Amino acid sequence: MSQITLKGEKINTYGNLPEKGERAPHFALIKSDLSTATLNDFKGKRVILNIFPSIDTGVCATSVRKFNERATELENTVVLCISRDLPFAQKRFVNDEGLENVINLSDFRDRNFGKDYGLEIMDGPFEALLSRVVIVLDENGNVIHSQQVPEIGEEPDYLAALKTLL
Repeated sequence: MSQITLKGEKINTYGNLPEKGERAPHFALIKSDLSTATLNDFKGKRVILNIFPSIDTGVCATSVRKFNERATELENTVVLCISRDLPFAQKRFVNDEGLENVINLSDFRDRNFGKDYGLEIMDGPFEALLSRVVIVLDENGNVIHSQQVPEIGEEPDYLAALKTLL
């Protein structure tokens, strides 16, 4: 179990993030067209997992925008923006913002992703949502960077994540 804060109040997450050098756990998440995407779909590509509570909050939306902007500079890299929002809300956001360099995925259906990756929030007002985390995978699905943002209202360290891909 890890501990983060929300406006200074301590909250707990389920388990621990996958560590550098570990193989990322398998996932099956829902795309905006309601089909399923798995980790295997991205084999051979470097993957940035931008994980957050909800696309409808300011910091979460900012992280999607920033990764969308910076993804164009990276070769053989895909950015997956993951939350428990319904795919309809994720699609609306991307369409309204004109974002083309990120793929939104939802853990709303089976809710295993948050537990398997050790980042589901266990208590507090955001209970059952995903905490703010960035995980970077190499072409073989191995973790090369992970950060659980200690204060959920703050943005992730974009530079630290992107440096691992340069």
